[in-house]
Amino acid sequence: MSATWSKLKKTLSFKSFGGPSSQNPPPSSPNQVDSGSAVCRSPSSVTSSNSFSSRLSRSLSSNHRYSKKTCAICLGNIKAGQGQAIFTAECSHTFHFRCIANSVRHGNYLCPICRSKWKEIPFQLPNVSSDPYRNAAGQARVSPYHVPLQDYPPNYTRVLQSPSTTFSDDEPLLAVSTDLSSLNSRAFPINVTVKAFPEFPAVAASESVSGFAVLVGVRAPPILEDARYFERAPIDLVTVLDVSGSMSGTKLVLLKRAVSFVIENLGPSDRLSIVSFSASSRRIFPLRRMTDIGREDARLAVNSLSADGGTNIVEGLKKGARVLEERRERNPVASIILLSDGKDTYNSDNMSHYRRPQNQTSSDPSHVLEYLNLLPVSICPTGETQNEGPPPTFPIHTFGFGSDHDSSAMHAISNASGGTFSFIESVGMVQDAFARCIGGLLSVVAQELRLTVRPASPGVEIEAIPSGRYANEISEGGSQGVITIGDLYADEEKEFLVYLSIPAFAGVEGEDGVGQTSLLQFKCSHRDAVSKEMVHLEGERVEIRRPTFLSPTDVIVSVEVDRQRNRLWVAEAIAEAQQMAEMGNLEGAQAMLTNRRATLLSSASSQAGDGLCSWLQTELTEIRERMANMEMYEHTGRAYVLSGLSSHSWQRATTRGDSNGHSAVLREGGSTSHSGAIGYDTPSMVSMVSKSQNLSALNPPEQVLRLNKSTSLTRI
Repeated sequence: MSATWSKLKKTLSFKSFGGPSSQNPPPSSPNQVDSGSAVCRSPSSVTSSNSFSSRLSRSLSSNHRYSKKTCAICLGNIKAGQGQAIFTAECSHTFHFRCIANSVRHGNYLCPICRSKWKEIPFQLPNVSSDPYRNAAGQARVSPYHVPLQDYPPNYTRVLQSPSTTFSDDEPLLAVSTDLSSLNSRAFPINVTVKAFPEFPAVAASESVSGFAVLVGVRAPPILEDARYFERAPIDLVTVLDVSGSMSGTKLVLLKRAVSFVIENLGPSDRLSIVSFSASSRRIFPLRRMTDIGREDARLAVNSLSADGGTNIVEGLKKGARVLEERRERNPVASIILLSDGKDTYNSDNMSHYRRPQNQTSSDPSHVLEYLNLLPVSICPTGETQNEGPPPTFPIHTFGFGSDHDSSAMHAISNASGGTFSFIESVGMVQDAFARCIGGLLSVVAQELRLTVRPASPGVEIEAIPSGRYANEISEGGSQGVITIGDLYADEEKEFLVYLSIPAFAGVEGEDGVGQTSLLQFKCSHRDAVSKEMVHLEGERVEIRRPTFLSPTDVIVSVEVDRQRNRLWVAEAIAEAQQMAEMGNLEGAQAMLTNRRATLLSSASSQAGDGLCSWLQTELTEIRERMANMEMYEHTGRAYVLSGLSSHSWQRATTRGDSNGHSAVLREGGSTSHSGAIGYDTPSMVSMVSKSQNLSALNPPEQVLRLNKSTSLTRI
C-alpha cells in the first residue's frame, strides 16, 4: 500500500505544482480529474503536497466507501456516462479502465485497495489509439448502434453506419528462416502424388464405348509432428462470432472455451483476429500473431464477450472480410470461421423471400442469390467480377449452432465462398467442431493445385468430369479438361471420375495379337507451401487392352472406380431427397434414399467389403430417419443433410449431428478406422479432435460452467 501512496503523491504533486494555474483551468477531458473527484482545488490558491497527503490518507482509511465513488489510482469520480470505461474487479472494487490498465502494464497485478490477487487481469492493446472502435485503453468500445432487437418493428431493416476506420493495423508477419534441405531429406515423399484407374482393363476392339470412366486422384504428402510449423503454410484466421441474446449462458461459455482452444493451437507465424456481432458488429481483437503474448491477449479479448441483442450475420461477415481485405501483409492461407445459433434478423426483407412455407429455401436459387449479394465480393464473387477474372476469395467455414440457426443461409455462404458447413447439434461439440476445422486449416501443404487431363489417342474425347464444387472446364472439343482444386491439406485426397468416349480400335496389334489404346494422360501443378515454388508432376498414361474377345477378368470393374461412382450416386440421391423434403414430399424422399441404399449394397465395391460403402450406407440410414416427419426434418434434418452435401461436394470433412458413433475415417485401400468424424478426415484433423476430446475429459463442460467467472466492463 505504501508503494501505491507514493505513486499517488508524485502524480498529485505534479498536477499541483507543474500544471496550469487555477486561474486558467484546462478544458475538461475524460482523462482528467473532474470537479466531483475526491481532490478539490481551491479557487484562490494551490494546495500543498502535505495537504494532499493528508486527504489521501483519510480517503484510503475508509476504502470500502471510497472504492464505490472514486478511482483509487487517479482519485477521479467513477460515474457511468462520462466517457470512460469502468472496470469492476473480482474483489468488487472499481477503477477507471485506463488507470488500472496502465497500472497492470507496469507490473502491478494486485488490487490497489485490498491487495487481493486477481485471476482476470485487464489488458491494453498496443498502438490502437487511432482505432475509433477502441477506447483510450485499447479495449473494444460498445457500439452505440447496438440496440436490442425488441426496440424495432418486426419488419424493420436497419442500415448500420459505423465510424470510418481502416483495418490496416495487422501485426507484421514473422520472418522464418527454414533449412529446406533438412526437410527434404525425410523418408517419405514431399510432393503431391497422382494416380489413375480405368473402369475396366479392356474394351473389345470392335466396340466404341461412351461414358467409360477413369478415376484420377491426387494426394497431399504427410506432415511431420515435430516440423508442423515449418512444413505448412501459415494462416490469417478471422473468427466471426454470434454474441446475440440467444447465445447467453452455456452457449457463450462453451464458445469462449472453443475459441480459446483455437488460440492455443495456432503457431507463432499464424495470425488471428476476432469479430463479434449481434445487432451490429465490432472487431474486438486485431490481426495479431499468436506468440505467447498474442495468445494471452486474444484469450482476454474472448473472455470479455457478452451476449445481447439481435443477429446481424451480414454485418459480421462484412467486418470479418474487411480485416482480410485491408491487411498490409498477407499469410499464404486466409480463412474465416463463422458461428451463429440464429437467423439473420436485420436483413428480414431479403430473408422473407429467401424462406418460404415449410421453411423451404433451396427450390429457387434466385432467392439464395439475393441474400448472398448482400455480402462482400471477396466472400461471394458476382458474375461481373468473375468476367474480369476471379478475385481473391476468402473461404468461410460456417458452423450452425443448435437447432434454431438458419442452415440454408449458412450452407449457401460456405458454398459460395469455398468453405464448408458444419452442424453442431449439441452445444458440447462446439470445441470438437472447431478442432476438426483448424486441424485442416493448419496443415495446408499445397496451394493453387490444378489437375489437367488430356486424351492420349486420336478419337478419344472427354465427355464429363463431375467434380462437385470444384470448378472444371472441358475445352478444345473434349481434348482437355482442367480441375481447379486450390488448397490441399496434409494427407488429403481428392478423386474425380473422367468420363470418356472411346472409338473402335483401328491401330496395330501387339506381339500377342492384342492391341492397346492409350486413354488419358494427366499432369498436376501446385505451389509448395514451404518453398513457395511451383511444382509440376506428370502422371503415367492410362491404357487399356483391345482384344477381339473379352475374357471374364476383362469385365471385372475396378473397385476404385466403383467406390467413387457410389459416392457420387449417394450424393446425388441425398440432394434429390432434400429437394423433395423441401417440397413436403417426405415419402418420395425416403423412397429415393431406400432405393439408392439397395443399389449401393449390390455394388461390386460394397460386396467386396469396401469401407467407404459401409459409411455411405450408414449415412443414408441416418438421413432417412431424420426425414421421418416434417417436424423432425425442420428441427435437425435439414441442417444434417446440408452439412453432408457440403462434405461430399468438397470431399472435405465436416461436423454434423450430436454423436460421433456412426462415422469413420477413410484409409488407404478403403479400410476404415472409427474416430468420430463424418468422412474425409485427415490425420491432422483426427489428431486435433483427439486433443480437444482429451482436454474436455480433463476439464468437462460442466466444470467449466461452474468455474466461469468473468470480470465486467461497464457499458457506457
